[in-house]
Amino acid sequence: MNKLHKIFLLALLFATTVFYGQRKQEHKKIKALKIAFITEKLNLSSAEAETFWPIYNGYQEKKEALRQRGRTQIRSKIKEADVLSEKEAKVLLEKHIRFEEEEEALDKAFLKEVGKAISAKKTLLLLRSEGEFKRQLIKQYHHKKGGGGYR
Repeated sequence: MNKLHKIFLLALLFATTVFYGQRKQEHKKIKALKIAFITEKLNLSSAEAETFWPIYNGYQEKKEALRQRGRTQIRSKIKEADVLSEKEAKVLLEKHIRFEEEEEALDKAFLKEVGKAISAKKTLLLLRSEGEFKRQLIKQYHHKKGGGGYR
């Protein structure tokens, strides 16, 4: 039984590693598609691209780190809201509000910074393009899963 248990654990570890490896590859593929999509929509000159992409990539990294922190510190606990005491709920709600404010501040700082690298019109096109990309991605996901989903 001990040997069987070890084999099971190794198989589980291998399957988990493969799964996360595939997810990482999917994430990289989506990121590359997003870069191509935004590049095409904004029609950046080489000088604009040289200043824009480091700003954009830095913003995306900060935003992802913030989302990760929000998932671990807040959103996972909100799922258990029914078992929290009122005091714990208030503390969590305050954390959530601070998180939302931090996210808003990050977005504002990014828009100000990117507005110096590209025109205001291209900044607005960026915002629109990000929304379009998300909608296309969701549409493609629903189509791939064989369902209609929401429209």
